[in-house]
Amino acid sequence: MLIAPPSRSPPVLPWIVAIANFLLAVTFAALLFTSTPAPSAEASAPTTSLHALFSAGGALANAKYIDLTHAIQPGMDLWAGFNQPSFGPALATEQPGFATAGEPFSYGSHGFIATDVHLHTDQIGTQLDPPAHWNEYGATISDVPASVSLRPLVVIDVTAQVAADPTYFATVADVEAHEAAHGRIPAGSAVFFRTDWSRGWEGYDGSETMPSVGLDALKLLHLERGVLVHGHEPLDTSTTPNMAEEAWLMHANFLQIEGATNLHLLPPTGCLLSIGFAKILGGAGGYARLIAVCPEDWAHGVTVATHPGAPLPTQSAPLRRGDDGVLRPTAGAAPTEYCAAGSAAAGCPLPL
Repeated sequence: MLIAPPSRSPPVLPWIVAIANFLLAVTFAALLFTSTPAPSAEASAPTTSLHALFSAGGALANAKYIDLTHAIQPGMDLWAGFNQPSFGPALATEQPGFATAGEPFSYGSHGFIATDVHLHTDQIGTQLDPPAHWNEYGATISDVPASVSLRPLVVIDVTAQVAADPTYFATVADVEAHEAAHGRIPAGSAVFFRTDWSRGWEGYDGSETMPSVGLDALKLLHLERGVLVHGHEPLDTSTTPNMAEEAWLMHANFLQIEGATNLHLLPPTGCLLSIGFAKILGGAGGYARLIAVCPEDWAHGVTVATHPGAPLPTQSAPLRRGDDGVLRPTAGAAPTEYCAAGSAAAGCPLPL
């Protein structure tokens, strides 16, 4: 069972202050460099480094990391106007002495495998919508700058309103109530509306009721608070017949995030949002990976110490493809004999 966090924000947190201090130090160092002769190549490295944030006792080493992303998979929730993704084994082209055209790559014969993934739309799962989604003059996903990648995160909780009305539109009053409790929303931040809709969206095809974000609330956030992006759990901004809210965002050249999940694991303020996305040239959408980075005393999430990422854990059983083409650990599957006698597989003999 997942337990919802308390509605209050954590207090002003040392790790946020630590990050701010490092950034200020870097800026100060840059100002010093501009007023002195150019240093030699050997001396040109910055005198202050952010690496220490990950050292023992560093703020990010002990931070809590929370994934806000749905996995892309066959049969996933998707607007009925788009085709479902399909998965299967990648098939080789003719590679004399190594692979025959049309042959699936395999651990035994080739030393590796790959997956053939057909994504029939860039509007799928947890996603970024750039203006080009609706606006022929708008920025595409490959035009989105790298500076969006790490921002302050604000979560506006409207779950009580949605429980009373599943088609509720978040309002200016909801934004103002959040600010009354937690302070003014900072410019440049990412603002999510928590509805808990993503906790029960299995089977969605676009015909179901869903909560929305009202146009006045969007205009307040973008035009008066100067936020970077707003995000929501459903796959559309609103349920109005002409989708005026999304149309305004795209034609006003703002980015938005759709299909977020796990917002119930976040505090209203105090976290950072890491925004990663596939850089598809000219794309009208972006497959996103969203990670919240929260204070070390927050109840949810994993740390670098508990989940270092290198080396990654092994599977509980050999990976095999299911009927849907997705690789999963499969109990009872016979392990592959790597580098059998006479094998021309890549990586043989195994350098272990």
